[in-house]
Amino acid sequence: MYLTKALLSEIDQPGLSVNERAVLRCRLARHLEEAGDYDDAREAMADLWQGIGARPMLEGLDDETKAHVLLRVGAITGWIGSAGQIEGAQETAKDLISESARMFAELGKRKKAAEARSDLAICYWREGAFDEARVTLKEALAEFDECDIEQRARALLRMALIERSSNRFNEALRIHNQAAPLFDGITDHLLTAHFHLSFANALKHLRATENREDYTDRALIEYTAAGFHFEQAGHTRYQACVESNIGSLFGIIGKFEKAHEHLDRAQMLMTQLKDNVHLAQVDETRARVLVAEGRLVEAEKTARSAVLRLEKGDEFSLLAEALTTHGIALAQLHHPEQARAALERAVTVAEQAGDSEGAGIAALTLVEQLSANLSAEEVCATVDHARVLLEKTENTNTVRRLARSAFQALFLTYSIAAPSDWTNFSLKQALLKYEANVIKQALKDSGGSVTRAARLLGFKHHQSLISLISSRHKELLKVRSEIRKRRQHLMSHPKRKKKGDDKLKLPK
Repeated sequence: MYLTKALLSEIDQPGLSVNERAVLRCRLARHLEEAGDYDDAREAMADLWQGIGARPMLEGLDDETKAHVLLRVGAITGWIGSAGQIEGAQETAKDLISESARMFAELGKRKKAAEARSDLAICYWREGAFDEARVTLKEALAEFDECDIEQRARALLRMALIERSSNRFNEALRIHNQAAPLFDGITDHLLTAHFHLSFANALKHLRATENREDYTDRALIEYTAAGFHFEQAGHTRYQACVESNIGSLFGIIGKFEKAHEHLDRAQMLMTQLKDNVHLAQVDETRARVLVAEGRLVEAEKTARSAVLRLEKGDEFSLLAEALTTHGIALAQLHHPEQARAALERAVTVAEQAGDSEGAGIAALTLVEQLSANLSAEEVCATVDHARVLLEKTENTNTVRRLARSAFQALFLTYSIAAPSDWTNFSLKQALLKYEANVIKQALKDSGGSVTRAARLLGFKHHQSLISLISSRHKELLKVRSEIRKRRQHLMSHPKRKKKGDDKLKLPK
């Protein structure tokens, strides 16, 4: 509040040049933007910008000031477009911020160009284009020096956000641990609050995917710290986000009454702020809690509300997530055709946004929820599509789900080719045969690495896979022999290695 008054006072000072006044307006707008007051931030730029969709008025400004104005207008466009779910806003924001980054770079202002790329990465993240966001942030981080503490801290938090959105929760946790020392010297309540909130979210997701019960209390401590610092910073929007995430955590651990209490508070605050995207996220979270409770009719209605809100904007990854939750509710209500339409759309939306992980999870969900309503060929095709989409996943729970679905697809494949004469059929032998096929496929997909194949199959230790091969599938021992021969050959003749030689050729 004090900084806002001080900047307003400076802006009103007579004798300021056009460039000086514009830079002060950008500083005020950034301060309001960081506080979540997006409409006030837009008003702060009113003399230079007429609003979303309009190009800022740059006449009479020098090049550096033009770059500042373009950056601020682009960032505000992204935030308002997200909160209001305004179609095309993220593309407009990207164009403006990219132009700003180019101008700063041409002027030799590499750190300002890096700050612009950090804001650009958030636009990519909103659209679900996580790979582009990741690359853009790495470029930005490379430009900051050790003394640029706040800039590095902010960029690392954004990197952790992208990894968490990509379901790479352990990587997100590693980034938080890397960033933690930076916050020892940061007194800004808002930036500190974002650190605690982001750290808590990583712990919450790891609690769910890896069943780490010890992370529950740690996550709640971090959420409490985040709430305190957001309150000190006067940031109502993110206080609501804290409430929503606590509600999600309580839903995960089965404390449904507490979950709804926190989600009610989040919904009330987001309604007051007219923040449609966060309201949709609250609805999607509540729908997942309702599914867990078995309140399926309410879950379907709530998930449908989230989908309808998100369809109006550019947050395609969030839309795919809401469609997936809606598909689950419809499937469990025994509406297979509607469920399939929702889940197939979730796959398409996520793929088009560049969110391979989200698309793969939607495809897996389609098999898990509706396999009884799909032909064997459709199940196999969907599982194979999911396998390609999830090729780079580091989420152990997703890997386990993929392995279960792959086994189901293989078994269905066998059932298609099953002979009409069942005289000599043995279920035990059939299961052993397909267990061997799954192991062989995992070895192929891991490039012949037993350790990685064990992870793909959901084993905690690769020795378990070696023991299984040795006891039940001795024919696969030849695979290990070929791995050793190949490695020895590459080590002794490094110059003879050709592209593709690192992949093990398995016996047919």
